[in-house]
Amino acid sequence: RFQQKPKKQVYSKEEELEEKLLAIKKKSQEQKTNPVPKSIEIMEAITVADLAKKMNLKPNELISKLMSMGYMATINQQIDAETATILASEYGCDVHIVSLYEETLIEKVADRPEDLKPRPPIVTVMGHVDHGKTKLLDAIRKTNVVAGEYGGITQHIGAYQVETPRGKITFLDTPGHAAFAEMRARGSQVTDIVILVVASDDGVMPQTLEALDHAKAAEVPIIVAINKIDLPEANPDRVKTQLSDHGLVPEEWGGQTMYFEISALQKKGIDELLEGILLTAEVMELKANYSCPAVAKVVESRIDQGRGIVATLIIEKGTLRVGDSFVAGIYPGRVRAIFNDKGVKITEATPSMPVEVIGFEGIPNAGDPFEVVENEKVARAYSLKRQELKRAEETRALKKISLDNLYDTINESNIKELKVIIKADVHGSVEALKNALEKLSTQEIHLNVIHASAGAINETDINLASASNAIIIGFNVRPTPKAKELADQEKVEIRKYNIIYKAIEEIQLAMEGMLAPEMKEVEIGTVEIRNIFKVPKVGTIGGCYVLSGVIRRTSNVRLIRDGIVIYDGKLASLKRFKDDAREVAAGFECGLSLENWNDLKEGDILEVYEIQEISRKLSS
Repeated sequence: RFQQKPKKQVYSKEEELEEKLLAIKKKSQEQKTNPVPKSIEIMEAITVADLAKKMNLKPNELISKLMSMGYMATINQQIDAETATILASEYGCDVHIVSLYEETLIEKVADRPEDLKPRPPIVTVMGHVDHGKTKLLDAIRKTNVVAGEYGGITQHIGAYQVETPRGKITFLDTPGHAAFAEMRARGSQVTDIVILVVASDDGVMPQTLEALDHAKAAEVPIIVAINKIDLPEANPDRVKTQLSDHGLVPEEWGGQTMYFEISALQKKGIDELLEGILLTAEVMELKANYSCPAVAKVVESRIDQGRGIVATLIIEKGTLRVGDSFVAGIYPGRVRAIFNDKGVKITEATPSMPVEVIGFEGIPNAGDPFEVVENEKVARAYSLKRQELKRAEETRALKKISLDNLYDTINESNIKELKVIIKADVHGSVEALKNALEKLSTQEIHLNVIHASAGAINETDINLASASNAIIIGFNVRPTPKAKELADQEKVEIRKYNIIYKAIEEIQLAMEGMLAPEMKEVEIGTVEIRNIFKVPKVGTIGGCYVLSGVIRRTSNVRLIRDGIVIYDGKLASLKRFKDDAREVAAGFECGLSLENWNDLKEGDILEVYEIQEISRKLSS
């Protein structure tokens, strides 16, 4: 009935030692098979289990190491990148932080040299807001898109393809105003060549140099187009000299930069400029694989009332076809329709083509990768993983802010906050406006963008603004009739703009109005006490002479005796003879008494001053 226990194995000392040596040898071989890598890639946070897997270690070993470092963690607990980096360094392993998209890379087959064919160059047009970039594109396309724009500023990135006798060229038009630095930087991500437009009359401006910095950062060839040469005050040589100081030396001066003198208005020099672009492209030998699944970059996205979510793409490689399943950023989709830059429906798009695509399940961000995958199931799997990582990233960010800044937040009760909701026609404008406004925050006043998205101002926006005491900034959008009615009812302020820098300017002024004014002391007069009078039930009265300036009944005074301030306060009374006086000017006598002070002596000097409020600027 009872199972007999097996007898305990008895080892000799030699056998026991041999067993230990075998175990050590086995462990050593295992470590040689899976050594700790020299470097690993992680996102902003990682679980202990996942980190152990990446480092070819057992989770318990990492937990023990963390405990020795004074950090308690479980196998499924997330640790931040900083902790992971310190932990990995204990094993001689470097940690590289990667983005959400790098963590969920879609595997691609390497391009074979025989699959690569020439593709059109992608050219980004950059420059100052008023130097004629859009007019240049207008001249190139021989169409008129400029007339309906406000303030000479392109409000979203446009992408166009033109045909020349020598081949096609794709143009990206990035807004030139300083507020659009982020949008311009995104334009540089897909570009092959930059055209820097400079007006020959104005010369190089701050925005020109800013655009030049983005172009240099993109490490692409720069061609300079000196515009407005038809004007009497045109001075192309001045532009060349100014830009030479920044490394763009003209070819005719022994440098390597191509310069073209043009007039976008009179369409002069345009053909020569196009010739220069194609010549540069030939030297670069731009090629792409036309036969692989399409890979593109989202240049712009928006909600179109009739068509839903629409995104402008630049195809980087492969051929995009109607019916293709894809992942764009964190969202899946299926291509329902493709339109070329002229708005014509097409069935496929090849490398360097700018196209508008319909079929997105969510609004992708400008700059997001767009990748075609095998089918809808695969697209959804990648999307779910990215959305999960995105949520985890956002949760960590919120936790980090609330924990790290908890003490500061409690002690910042005197800090003022302006809450803002941003709505714009396209995502690029949303992002540019959000980045520009957030930069206005100072130590004393914080601008908090609580929501930002593309599309019309709706009832949800109004309810959020009402609950949060926020204002709504609408850029090229209007509230729906129901939203307008609700805004009036809830007393929610909606500010509508069609020029971004006007929006920034007005918000800055509003914020400056919220700043506590600076209190400045201004000396307005000097008074000498020449006689002393003791008045029963009143106190000491000083018989005075106003040496300079003026003394007012509401003034502040300092009592100075032998060069030392012995009183600083207010007047209790001010009289001329027996009458109360509002003020007494220099050269006149007066009688006065001080609040809660009777120690007056002949020869005392009163310094008369007032406190003035001075409005402050955000930069101060």
